Amino acid sequence: MTRLVFWFSLAMIVYPYFGYPFVLYLIRKFRFERNTTDAPAREFTPTVTVLIPAHNEEGTIETKIRNTLSLEYSREKLQIIVISDGSTDGTNDIVRKFTDKDVTFLAMEVRSGKAQALNSGLAAATGEIVVFTDASILLEPDSLKCMVNRFREEEIGCVSGSDRILDGGGEGMYGRYELALRNLESAVHSIVGASGSFYAQRRKVCSRFLEGMAPDFLSALTTVEKGYRAVTEPSAVGRMASAKEARDEFRRKERTILRGMTTLYQKRNLLNPLRFGVFSISLWSHKVSRWLVPFFMILFFLSNAFLLEDRIYGTIFIAQWAFYLAACSSLLRTGMSRIPLSNIAYYFCLSNAAILFAAMKYATGIRQEIWTPTKR
Repeated sequence: MTRLVFWFSLAMIVYPYFGYPFVLYLIRKFRFERNTTDAPAREFTPTVTVLIPAHNEEGTIETKIRNTLSLEYSREKLQIIVISDGSTDGTNDIVRKFTDKDVTFLAMEVRSGKAQALNSGLAAATGEIVVFTDASILLEPDSLKCMVNRFREEEIGCVSGSDRILDGGGEGMYGRYELALRNLESAVHSIVGASGSFYAQRRKVCSRFLEGMAPDFLSALTTVEKGYRAVTEPSAVGRMASAKEARDEFRRKERTILRGMTTLYQKRNLLNPLRFGVFSISLWSHKVSRWLVPFFMILFFLSNAFLLEDRIYGTIFIAQWAFYLAACSSLLRTGMSRIPLSNIAYYFCLSNAAILFAAMKYATGIRQEIWTPTKR
């Protein structure tokens, strides 16, 4: 029985990160042949609204607005809206300097959360395409044009950009893995969640955001629920710094996962494979099975501890200890932390610790109602 728990736990740890991408690869190779012909070479410049929610972003908001104003897109068809969610620093004063440059400023007197900020922006949006982007990410000059161009295809309702972490490390490696996984999902059918820092949606597909839920995740799920596809656009690139502190990254992930769990419960009908086919498989694999990994890590470690009389199991137990020690060395910034494996171990453990804490909060009825941007 202990051996069964050991091997089943190992399989459930490996599947979300390696088995699921392999399944996507096989589905794409043997079952799906999407039309990849180029769209007609006609001009395609729909009206676009860029929404930038901000809370106490005085250190980044001016650079973000200037970056948005410099994007390669017709100014006559571009609306830029900055929504300040009860900022108490100099954010509001900085944004007001750009109102004479066709930047619309919505100042919310009382902090109400990111969902309400985005809803206020949506109410004022006039574009056929709505782009959601955070103050922390700077976009490449042609990124908006590349993203909007994907909406030539009528079946596409949501497009996710490619956010690149500048500082490498564990977060950067994880980010590259997630981008590769989203690209696979996009090729098969739809991504299960867009980049929270940079994505776009058809205005007619947008629904009111609900507080306590992850907007990027909710947007992708709503898109598929309404019969459209949510896809990636690798050439729509944005760059951002990594989180300054480990505790900031932990809190960000814990908050994101807690909001993700709340969102998926709201849209749990999408987990039915009889109605949503391969997209349902993606949801189970990318989200649910990954959220179960920390529990299987605990079972894997404990079951391994009862099998030490066998050399193979003993070696695996030592490897587990080495993995966790490598993670600790990276956290404590020792000399070993410069080893790439140490950074991978650290970020993997941090991510799963965040899942564990988020799951406990969710189980006890705690919800993330107020949004706090991660300092980068």
